[in-house]
Amino acid sequence: MKLPRVPLADRFPPVLIAGLTAMWLLLNGSLAAADVVAGLLLATALTWITAPMRPLRPRLRRVGYALPLLGAALTDIVRSNLGVAAIVLGLVRGRRIRSGFVRIPLTLRDPHGLAVLAAIVTSTPGTVWVDLDVEASVLTLHVLDLRDEQDWIDWIKGRYEPLLQAIFE
Repeated sequence: MKLPRVPLADRFPPVLIAGLTAMWLLLNGSLAAADVVAGLLLATALTWITAPMRPLRPRLRRVGYALPLLGAALTDIVRSNLGVAAIVLGLVRGRRIRSGFVRIPLTLRDPHGLAVLAAIVTSTPGTVWVDLDVEASVLTLHVLDLRDEQDWIDWIKGRYEPLLQAIFE
C-alpha cells in the first residue's frame, strides 16, 4: 500500500507540534532547555512521519476565539468538579439527583470542532459524550444531575458551539 504524498507545509502543522511539545513537557514535569529541545524534535519528527496518516487537515479560521473557549471550558470544568463533589459527599441537602440523557441538535459540522467539543464535554465531570448522529446532527449526552434538559442544550449551543464554529468553520 502506497501512502499519498503530503505537501511539505502540511507535514509540519505548528499547532500540532506545539501541542505535542507541551504534552512532552508536562509529562516530563520540566521546562529545562534540553527537555524543550527534545520535545520540539520529537514532535516535529512525529508530525512529519505521521503526516500521510492524517486524512483531514484542520483549517483554523479565527484562532483568537481559542482563548475564550479555553476560559469557558476551564470554568465549566471547575464548576462541574465542585458540583459532582457535592453530590458524592452528600451535600445536596436531600435534593433528588436524577441522571439522564439529553439530545442536543448541532449546527457544528467540522470534525475537528466536534472533536474539541467531545474533549470538553468528557473533561467536564458529570457529563459524558454518548453518541453523535451525524446524519441528523444530534449529540447525545449523559448527564449525572439532569434538572432541566433545555439548560444543557443552551449550554452547548450558546457557550461552545458559536466559538467552535468561529474557530473551525
